[in-house]
Amino acid sequence: MDTANTSAQPRDDIDRRIIVATQAGLPLVSDPWNAIAQKVGVPVDELLQRLQAMLDSGLIRRIGAVPNHYAIGYTANGMSVWDIADDMTEAVGEYLGGLAAVTHCYRRPRRLPQWPYNVFAMVHGRSRDAVAAEIDAIAARLESRFPGACRARDVLYSSAILKKTGLRIGA
Repeated sequence: MDTANTSAQPRDDIDRRIIVATQAGLPLVSDPWNAIAQKVGVPVDELLQRLQAMLDSGLIRRIGAVPNHYAIGYTANGMSVWDIADDMTEAVGEYLGGLAAVTHCYRRPRRLPQWPYNVFAMVHGRSRDAVAAEIDAIAARLESRFPGACRARDVLYSSAILKKTGLRIGA
């Protein structure tokens, strides 16, 4: 579970216990909500209501699966970088982020003149050739949907696996 809004606070100790119980991932059991509810000491319906309230308030951003791409055979990772016209970054970013091939997408400031790219989109594949082909297909879709919005692009391939961990609060 991702935490998001740093100004939002858990309403009480139960919210905090829910965050602590879920921040490293959901338990791999047939009914993870029941397991968490038992661990936290609340009924499942209260747990789900509290999670929804935390999502609504921005305290947490999302609840979702985070697969280990390497373990399932996607060993090539390409961060596609795009120079998108400033007035189109929001629309293009939303479009890219909604594509099945893109696992995450975000805007970053340009560092001119060396770095003109302002939109980043991660694509995973079974090989660099597969990633490159997918990014080429994405570029064609972008040009069709947003003519002229993309002025340049490139791809950066991962050379090492780093452990990804979000913000954690202590028990």
